[in-house]
Amino acid sequence: MLFAMLPGFKQFTRNAIVAISLFALTLPVWANDTDKPVSIMVLGDSISAAFGIAREDGWVHLLDQHFINDHPEADYEVINASISGETTGGGLSRLPKLLANHQPNIVIIELGGNDGLRGYPIKTLRGNLDQLVSLSKQANAKVLVVGMQIPPNYGPRYTQQFYDSFAKIAQKYDAELLPFLLEDIALIPALMQKDGIHPTAVAQPLILRNVLPHLKELL
Repeated sequence: MLFAMLPGFKQFTRNAIVAISLFALTLPVWANDTDKPVSIMVLGDSISAAFGIAREDGWVHLLDQHFINDHPEADYEVINASISGETTGGGLSRLPKLLANHQPNIVIIELGGNDGLRGYPIKTLRGNLDQLVSLSKQANAKVLVVGMQIPPNYGPRYTQQFYDSFAKIAQKYDAELLPFLLEDIALIPALMQKDGIHPTAVAQPLILRNVLPHLKELL
């Protein structure tokens, strides 16, 4: 692959994999007094649904493999409830049934990017995020809110309010916050697909690297 030949790219990727491996050594095991596995449900859009790449290369599948390979002594279950093109409104309509069916211990909310790209009102975005977190908390799940950024051509006021929305909702409910899922990824062309929106397969371990420290806080 041509991007593998970029200066420093192999070392960059190798460092990320090493960081993930070292983190795995310190990941705690959830104290679980029942026979039910500790379930982590990802409610996301195309970035978590592995758009444009094989599903087994996606970061959510890598998270599942991370637990299987690095924590075989623990009983974890990763549920990927992500759909390409999903908005916060679409996720909200599906969430009650998902919570009832899976009864997750942790809900990772990775939604909002499509709301921003479609120019939805900030009030709508925040209202939906608020309900997503509230419903998850009412179901006794811990919540990780995953933030996103949109291109600057939407205007500084809208883009800033969009970005701030995730932190505001996370703070309101004392939920864990990952400020930007694609940190150290989005601005590297070799790690993004041709559309400039979706990460490549090579970027998926780096996404997992961004998620794991925040997930650790909930475990």
